[in-house]
Amino acid sequence: MRNGETIGPALLELPRTEVRPPNIGSWEEARKGFAWSVAERELGWGRGDPVNIGWNLSDRICRLGRAQKPALVWEGAEGQERCYTFDDLRVLSNTMAAWLGERGVGPGERVCLFLDRVPELYLAFVGILKLGAVVQPLFSAFGEESLATRLLDAGTCCVVTQRKHLPKVRRARTLLPDLRLVVVVDAGDAKLGEGEVAFDLDAEPRVESYEVFPAQPETPSVLHYTSGTTGQPKGAQHVHRSLVSQFLTTKWVLDLKEDDVYWCNADPGWVTGTSYGIIGPWSNGVTQVVLDAGFGAERWYSFLEKRRVTVWYSAPTAIRLLMKEGLVPVRRHDLSALRHLASVGEPLNPEAVHWSRDAYGLPFHDTFWQTETGCIVVSNYPGMPIKAGSMGKPFPGITAAILDLKTFEPIAEPGRVGMIGLVPGWPSMIRGYWNNPAGYAKKFANGWYLTGDRGTVDADGYFWFVGRDDDVINTGGHLVGPFEVESALLEHPAVAESAAVAKPDPVNMEVVKAFVTLKPGREASPDLELEIMNFVRKRLSPIAMPQEIAFVPSLPRTRSGKIVRRVLRAQEFGEPLGDVSTLMED
Repeated sequence: MRNGETIGPALLELPRTEVRPPNIGSWEEARKGFAWSVAERELGWGRGDPVNIGWNLSDRICRLGRAQKPALVWEGAEGQERCYTFDDLRVLSNTMAAWLGERGVGPGERVCLFLDRVPELYLAFVGILKLGAVVQPLFSAFGEESLATRLLDAGTCCVVTQRKHLPKVRRARTLLPDLRLVVVVDAGDAKLGEGEVAFDLDAEPRVESYEVFPAQPETPSVLHYTSGTTGQPKGAQHVHRSLVSQFLTTKWVLDLKEDDVYWCNADPGWVTGTSYGIIGPWSNGVTQVVLDAGFGAERWYSFLEKRRVTVWYSAPTAIRLLMKEGLVPVRRHDLSALRHLASVGEPLNPEAVHWSRDAYGLPFHDTFWQTETGCIVVSNYPGMPIKAGSMGKPFPGITAAILDLKTFEPIAEPGRVGMIGLVPGWPSMIRGYWNNPAGYAKKFANGWYLTGDRGTVDADGYFWFVGRDDDVINTGGHLVGPFEVESALLEHPAVAESAAVAKPDPVNMEVVKAFVTLKPGREASPDLELEIMNFVRKRLSPIAMPQEIAFVPSLPRTRSGKIVRRVLRAQEFGEPLGDVSTLMED
């Protein structure tokens, strides 16, 4: 099995431009005497400049002489194109801020962005922060019930949306006493009702000068809703100081340099789409490209080639889908501009690391973080050897450990499974759950922030993901991590995707059950089930071998692409499914 095999720095098998040293330099040296003030100095904090994130993403970059540099290059599903410079970003975000303020939206109020990945989403995000309001990005694919639940909890006063999503907003609005204003960015000749206002960013008079809200480091900035296994979704409250972590992790982990073209294919309804799809690249003055279209290998490769993307931040689900398509589509395109690849959202299977090296001449670098952390906290860094399947090492400003599951004391023994814990206090850690202080308090114990993820750390300091705290399978007293089983399953030539969960067992308490989707041309059969079981048995152990394999057409996943094991597990145990509003619909 290739899990854990060490890979050195990227193998540059394709013709590429000059290879430059990584921004982080040496990870070991970066950790020595580290302080977050290094980012504050680079951002110019302490000189009287605004702390406000919106100002820092636009006005500050213009002051650095990059006003005419492209900030956003956007492509729509039908091939439409728009390009905005950093000066456009500055002026149009001013326009949005002033327009909302004139209509009664004030500092501290929640403004929801319920939009596809259209330019107005990105420009409004910056403008709302300049106004001092709190941005509440939500997936545009949500139904009215999911939308209403989050807007009601947040007491949202304004929704910015599109004509196509207006019916859902209208149906949800009957339940929302605080919602005063609905802004439609492409109203056209649509008939709008009471409290609904058309806004055409291109036609609106441009506001050259705007006095941004004097945000303090602890002023609320972004409210992201995250779903748990049970109960209502939780509103994770970020603050303007989060910029410090997001700026520096973007620079050191994603290795963005001034002349890069960057693509993060995460929707801003997901925290990755804001921390590293808006704040990170623009705070570093980097051009980012956005494709407002669904997945398609040919479309994605054409986009990478056409835009000459140099740094690509994607997700394991997308990588596995690209793997499923094979190497033939890759070879039809010139991807030589790529120089750094990173992955986020769920653990990156070792096979994907090796495949990407074969496909692109570069391995994907796994990154680990959460909505609650606001920034990358454990990662494989540019220039650092990768152990395929490992999460990597803690960011220089982060103290991480594996904690005993009962005492929450750090475990010194390498390889022992425990809870991944972080010492609180980094700048982008959320400051609470909206209207849920009890839920937030449960995230801490014995001086540690509890991630809810189990893992191990090896003798070299690399962290390894085992599974969510409620995903780990206890079979006969042995803990089996679903990720390890899934990684082995993916090595079988017939398996496209997999999810491993616990199934009740009268003898062993729990056994492993695997849900598998097959590659094109492969058909489910009892013989194939037995073949895959033995394949896993040989690579792992009889304990970790699935006792049952269910061949399914698709797996439950969130709209950000993450496979949701808890739904499958709940079905096996006959338990409530919990919040399923963030799941994709078939």
